[in-house]
Amino acid sequence: MEELPYALLSHSGGSRGLPKHYESIVKQHFHIVYLDEFNNNKELYAPKVQALLLWWHLPVVTKELLESFPNLKVVSSSGAGVDHMDLKLISSYGIKVTNTPGVGNDATADMGMALMLASAKNVVEGHGISCSPDTKDFDFNWVGDDITEATLGIIGMGSIGYSIAQRSKAFRMRILYYNRNRRPVEEELAVGAEYCNTMADLLQQSDFVMVVVKLTPETHNLIGREQLQLMKSTATLINISRGQVIDQDALVDALKCGVIKSAALDVTHPEPLPRDHPLLKMKNLTLTPHIGIATDKTRRRVLEKVVLGAIGIIKGLPVTGMVDVL
Repeated sequence: MEELPYALLSHSGGSRGLPKHYESIVKQHFHIVYLDEFNNNKELYAPKVQALLLWWHLPVVTKELLESFPNLKVVSSSGAGVDHMDLKLISSYGIKVTNTPGVGNDATADMGMALMLASAKNVVEGHGISCSPDTKDFDFNWVGDDITEATLGIIGMGSIGYSIAQRSKAFRMRILYYNRNRRPVEEELAVGAEYCNTMADLLQQSDFVMVVVKLTPETHNLIGREQLQLMKSTATLINISRGQVIDQDALVDALKCGVIKSAALDVTHPEPLPRDHPLLKMKNLTLTPHIGIATDKTRRRVLEKVVLGAIGIIKGLPVTGMVDVL
């Protein structure tokens, strides 16, 4: 029987380590070495490790770590984003990089819809009022917003953005989108989406603005003071991409001064925010802890793709999810 190659992971369990009940997915193709185990016996494991498996960005890939493994062939990372890795550094050692684009599309799109609905329907505030020991009566003149037949502006019409459009069609929403490249007309017609030539046009018309872009130098602070000022004062901003895509200082001011009605975020920078961050004091903010793809089914599929990408590189097989290093 062929000896399985070795893969390094950061640690088992806890809030960021590989869940113990997921280990069997890795063990189908690899012997697992955790970082503490490696550090306690470097001479044994250093030449054996051929893959680094990053489970939610850990371990952090440094020059020192890369130089510890003379036979390392691949860094395989969970998630679609690669902004947590120095790709040029990794590539300089002749090491391939894989990730898991597309696996979490549906779960992330579901999260975008959940945030939009929760914000519009005052779900979090309503829960607090309903459970509060101080509540004696309900204010039936307190109202939320309609989703049905409202205008949704999607910034970033990739696969996740398109999945959101598909869901939004069921609410009879008017769907606008802004993207680097326009979608084929037949895809627009399938969801009833209208292309906007400028982001400003989308911002001015939308009741809900959903940000679904990759973090790049071009999208850093994509939504700043100027863009927030273009939005309706009754609009809600939703971010399911990366925290750095929005200027958080500008967002605090916009929420505080009524430039926009509310915001719903699954991502911030940093994560978590410092406990004294002014965003946490905003009553018109719905905030969740980056749980867009946090379902058991999706997480298992992500890990399977991480493992298959790594073992594919080691065996010289065709691999989907290869990351290009520019």
